[in-house]
Amino acid sequence: MIALLHGTLRHKKAPFLIIECSGVGYEVETTLTAFAKLPDINEKTTIYTHLSIRDDAHVLFGFASLNERDLFRVLIKVNGIGPKMAIAILSGMNPDELAGVIAAEDSTALTKLPGIGKKTAERLIVELKDKFKHITLTTNNSGTPGYTDKQAKNDAIEALVQLGYKVNEAEKMVESVYQADINSGELIRLALQAKLKVKG
Repeated sequence: MIALLHGTLRHKKAPFLIIECSGVGYEVETTLTAFAKLPDINEKTTIYTHLSIRDDAHVLFGFASLNERDLFRVLIKVNGIGPKMAIAILSGMNPDELAGVIAAEDSTALTKLPGIGKKTAERLIVELKDKFKHITLTTNNSGTPGYTDKQAKNDAIEALVQLGYKVNEAEKMVESVYQADINSGELIRLALQAKLKVKG
């Protein structure tokens, strides 16, 4: 099991990155929290990982903290929640926000995330309430600038589309929260937060 990667960041385009460790490049799909914390290209970085083994591929998923990775592993044990959906959930809500929603049994908030219907939301609440007691949740969502404004905007839109939003919707979400001099990961996080507040 590959639990952690420490090396040089060679490429990043939300939600993917390539990190070079001892001459080997690893492609990692990250949560948007982890992506927002990435340094500039060619700088050193550390990311916690989970290796998902399928018949057709070995996929590395990356996380900003051990707590976030632990929560991912709890999520994928829920019936009907695969790694991709777990990444989408953690990209739409940070661990503290998700814990609050689960504790409040707020299924409506969960259905605002792409790919989460009412039945899935209710199942998440039922299966996670007790498990959350064993996870210490701490988050820090500060971003690190590293893209031009145009790159950040385009990458944010593309990442939102991959999470399940339509192109037009993703464009509106990004435009509504756009600020100069922030990276795509932070821009995505702001867009998702604004979307959840509007629907609420």
